[in-house]
Amino acid sequence: MAVLVPLLILGGLALFVLMTVASLYNGLVRVRNACDESWSDIDTELRRRYDLIPNLVETVKGYAQHEREVFERVIQARNAALANHGSPESQAKDENALTGGLRQLFALAENYPDLKANQNYLKLQEELANTEDRLQRSRRFYNANVRDLNNRLEVFPSNMIAQYFAFQKREYFELDEPAARQPPVVKF
Repeated sequence: MAVLVPLLILGGLALFVLMTVASLYNGLVRVRNACDESWSDIDTELRRRYDLIPNLVETVKGYAQHEREVFERVIQARNAALANHGSPESQAKDENALTGGLRQLFALAENYPDLKANQNYLKLQEELANTEDRLQRSRRFYNANVRDLNNRLEVFPSNMIAQYFAFQKREYFELDEPAARQPPVVKF
């Protein structure tokens, strides 16, 4: 009986350690999966944005045919952003370029009163504004999940489990230029 008590204590301690490790590991997996899911939400909104841009460019192009350089810049920025499947940092760089091009496109549209009254143009502007709002919410959700994951990777004791199972920190999805932090201005 004297030998049984220490074995029960050791068994209970081993079970406690195993349960703690499993709980910490499962928490890390859940947060990592939340990051993946929220990045997928961003990707969905970006694709929606990319699909709207050619229609918007074609609508404006019908009114402002001599502004070819602006159209080409927007389409090139859209194609670069669409093709980018890299890190959030590289994606943000391409998004900054695209947002700048869209600003130029909307500024160009200001010179054409008939265009500003065109129902197709107005609908595309509204869709783009809605997409920008959803994209902003998705960015905030993704960055919150990244913050949670990165915190768990740095705090004790989950940092030991994360290191052992090779969990990696994630990058935030941030825009570099302060002007690009604002959605494109839509004026009627």
